[in-house]
Amino acid sequence: MRRAICPGSFDPIHRGHVEIIRRAAMLFQEVVVAVSDNPKKTYFLDRSQRLELAEASLEGISGVVVEPLEQGLLARYAADRGAVALVKGLRSGQDYDYELPMAAMNRALTQVETVFLPANPELLHISSSLVKEVHALGGDVEAFVPAPVLAALKAR
Repeated sequence: MRRAICPGSFDPIHRGHVEIIRRAAMLFQEVVVAVSDNPKKTYFLDRSQRLELAEASLEGISGVVVEPLEQGLLARYAADRGAVALVKGLRSGQDYDYELPMAAMNRALTQVETVFLPANPELLHISSSLVKEVHALGGDVEAFVPAPVLAALKAR
């Protein structure tokens, strides 16, 4: 099976994430959406909420599974899961500059490749940080997030 890992904190998952994952699912037999925790970050949603919202937002996309990514090397996790690739969405050259050294290191460590998918131009402006900021300031984020995320944001 050609399995790929699409890692991220997904705090919260947004339409840009969903679009990249949907496209990855067309390229690989299985895409594992690995929801991570970064000890350097403070999260808006706890990991169980992020997992639940990712599952609900990706429901119906064939070949996609959501699971937690425990602490440790992403490259090791991918190798242990039998993945042939990591999938990363790119919105800009800045994203590429940030991701390229990690892709090279992951390949050096475990031979896992990184596949970069450029974001849909209509979604380039969406980030989890901006979704949280706009929502916190009373703005409407309906166009940027899946329905389950919008409901969760409104409930907070």
